[in-house]
Amino acid sequence: MAEAQAKSDNALDDIVADADTGGRAPKDAFGRAALWYIPLVWSIYQLWIASPLPFMVGFVWNDTQTRAIHLGFAVLLAFLAFPAGKNSPRHHIPNLTWLIAIVGAISASYLWWDYRGVADRTGAPNMTDIIMAGIGLILLMEAARRSLGIPLMLVALFFLSYVFFGSWSGLPEVVQWKGASFEKAMSHMWLTTEGVFGVALGVSSGFVFLFVLFGALLNQAGAGNYFLQLAFAALGHLRGGPAKAAVIASAATGLISGSSIANVVTTGTFTIPLMKKVGFPATKAGAVEVSSSINGVLTPPVMGAVAFLMTEYVGISYVEVVKTAIVPAAISYVALVYIVHLEALKSGMTGTDKTHPVKFILMAIFIIAISIVIAGGLLFLTGFAVDAINTAFGAASIWVILGLMMVAYVAAVRFAAQQPDLETSLETMQHLPSVGTIFKTGIHYLMPILLLMYLLMIERKSPGLSAFWSTMFMLFILFTQNPLKAFFRKQGEVMRHVREGVSDIAEGMIAGARNMIGLAAAMGVAGIIVGAVTLTGIGQVMAEFVEFLSGGNLLAMLFFVAVISIILGMGLPTTANYIVVSSLMAGVVVELGAQNGLIVPLVAVHMFVFYFGIMADVTPPVGLASFAAAAISKGDPLKTGFQAFFYSIRTALLPFLFIFNTDLLLIDVGPVQAIFVFIFALIAMLLFAAGTMNYFIVKSRIYESAALLLAAFILFQPGYFLNQLSPEFETRAGTELFQMAQDAPADASLRVRLIGENLNGDEVDARYLLPLGEVGPDGATRLLNASGIEFRDEDGKIFVDNLAFGGPAEQLGIDWDWELVELEVPADRMPKEIFYIPALLLVLGVFLLQRRRQPKEEAEALA
Repeated sequence: MAEAQAKSDNALDDIVADADTGGRAPKDAFGRAALWYIPLVWSIYQLWIASPLPFMVGFVWNDTQTRAIHLGFAVLLAFLAFPAGKNSPRHHIPNLTWLIAIVGAISASYLWWDYRGVADRTGAPNMTDIIMAGIGLILLMEAARRSLGIPLMLVALFFLSYVFFGSWSGLPEVVQWKGASFEKAMSHMWLTTEGVFGVALGVSSGFVFLFVLFGALLNQAGAGNYFLQLAFAALGHLRGGPAKAAVIASAATGLISGSSIANVVTTGTFTIPLMKKVGFPATKAGAVEVSSSINGVLTPPVMGAVAFLMTEYVGISYVEVVKTAIVPAAISYVALVYIVHLEALKSGMTGTDKTHPVKFILMAIFIIAISIVIAGGLLFLTGFAVDAINTAFGAASIWVILGLMMVAYVAAVRFAAQQPDLETSLETMQHLPSVGTIFKTGIHYLMPILLLMYLLMIERKSPGLSAFWSTMFMLFILFTQNPLKAFFRKQGEVMRHVREGVSDIAEGMIAGARNMIGLAAAMGVAGIIVGAVTLTGIGQVMAEFVEFLSGGNLLAMLFFVAVISIILGMGLPTTANYIVVSSLMAGVVVELGAQNGLIVPLVAVHMFVFYFGIMADVTPPVGLASFAAAAISKGDPLKTGFQAFFYSIRTALLPFLFIFNTDLLLIDVGPVQAIFVFIFALIAMLLFAAGTMNYFIVKSRIYESAALLLAAFILFQPGYFLNQLSPEFETRAGTELFQMAQDAPADASLRVRLIGENLNGDEVDARYLLPLGEVGPDGATRLLNASGIEFRDEDGKIFVDNLAFGGPAEQLGIDWDWELVELEVPADRMPKEIFYIPALLLVLGVFLLQRRRQPKEEAEALA
């Protein structure tokens, strides 16, 4: 039995290694040293460039150079840590691999060591530039294949093929383009910031690495086990408790892991066997873990690093991204807990606690609300205290703040030392102490997370700087927590614990760097795809293709965008997934939506394609997270994947809902309305879960499930039926543009209808949302400053006169000389929330019908 378990654990380790850190484990001293020191140096380098030290000593590289070094480390380690294939050596690094790895690192870092020469030859690359670019591109794709598998490399090859052979006469005329020479393509992809060394790699080098390192250090310190045991202690005694604990634990470990596969294995090793023990079939146990792990990358504050990419691509602040993502993620997680509860009810599972489902849900909402209030209150009070200290102590305030942090930290560790350290074993997980006892053991783990949130959301520091200081705090915790515990417990041997702390720091930094290998390679390869899009204009082709498939129908267009996003996302890591789907599909939704009267903020569009890209992680046949879960549960991988997809339907529903109801993303929503939106969205999601599971109080009949789904739709989209009765907007003459722009409040937008011709000579008749920003001296100035657009009045007609390069109006696809034919303003009509009443009455009717059957069905179940 023990031998079988050991083999199973080794298989799981291999899955994680092959997917995240590399499956090669050399036995020779030189190979081991290489895979120990190179990742360590990479982490030190990333901390160095993120710190103020380079500016203090006057040794600063520019962004392009730091990106090149970052990619050089990634390519070198991809070849050294990841075997070429299943039959390749795992216990030593072949000499040929060393040679290729070094060549790959040299070519990847070319823009660092010959930056001045390349810059001087801008637009006229020499033969060396082209050769280095060609070698670098090939070896980068091979590095991505080794570390991430074939899918991303195949996608990149497809787009490169289109770059070179897009002029082939055998292609449909609608997708043809003139093609590019090898010199032009390599220059664009490798020697500029339009391709590999663009925004994606900049985000990876600038702060994604630091967040991954922060997570690895948290996990090395023991925070992952701490969150897992907290979840089990709180929920393990409930009906289907291990499955509920899996959902909450995966949400918590999402803070410290950007990988859905690592998340599945970290929590699933404990949760899946316990789920099976209380009665969940193998496929359902694995599917619950997969669904909850996937949701981790949709949940703020990190979202698998996508939160920071979105700030760059959409042009909004990090705080706005978090605010946008929080409600869909929260209701999706609560709904998954409810789905687990319904599965437990349907299977007749019991628990030591017989909490009623409604009471349990209300309790969960209360706990979430209290947690948000406590966390938000702590951040607010901390900000207030810091301001007071700055006022009182001036330049010396930083030392006062650091002193107070150290006092708080030492007190937290002293408190933790009063309890024994948490163990990690399946047996331990079945006999956990109380929530309060476990909570005491790791209060100090919460401090760096709160520091990160404080710097990001209160101080509004950059993500890179926030992650740097939080990581430095984590290094300090790793160095000091064990010696301090030993001191407070009077165990002695403090120096031994100091050495252990240094070892933990090194291991955590190495783990963080190795976790970044595939991610950095993915960012580079994603840059190839982005470069192909910018070079060829294939985004317009995609729009025409989707328009052809949908026949101009808005819902059909969104459906096809969703399907294509899932296909594009198959086999890709989270960040590369987002880059690919947003580069190709976000513009499609904006352009075709505008032509169909659908006007939504750009962040909603990006959230839409991101959600469906992530759905690829659970969708067979490529969903690697499902394979990892099946390896633990001993269930069928495909069945696990399909079951996980069924559980994730609620996640697939959300993007359609917030596209048509941006209140769910808290866009232009005040605090009180935000609470109102959250409550009714949560009720709607729970009703949707009950409808799809065919179980509410008791097993539902078909018409009852249909009624629940209809009620959920009304609660999600109360404006739908109102729009059938009364138009949502009234029209105004285009000549009122400047007056309306002047009179609008701060941060308002104007909804305009424009007619004109695009660059292809096609007629365009579409609606657009023009932001107005701060109140200005006149309407024309506000439009120019906020939207980057100027209009002219010709004989009572308003035309687009000028567009700021890269401004919001140009990004929306607006062109010169288009005519503004009308403005649209919200109509004066009854509040859409009035439709909540019939929806709630419908739910009440189902409740009363099932309540009458409940005693009878319970008696039959007992018999």
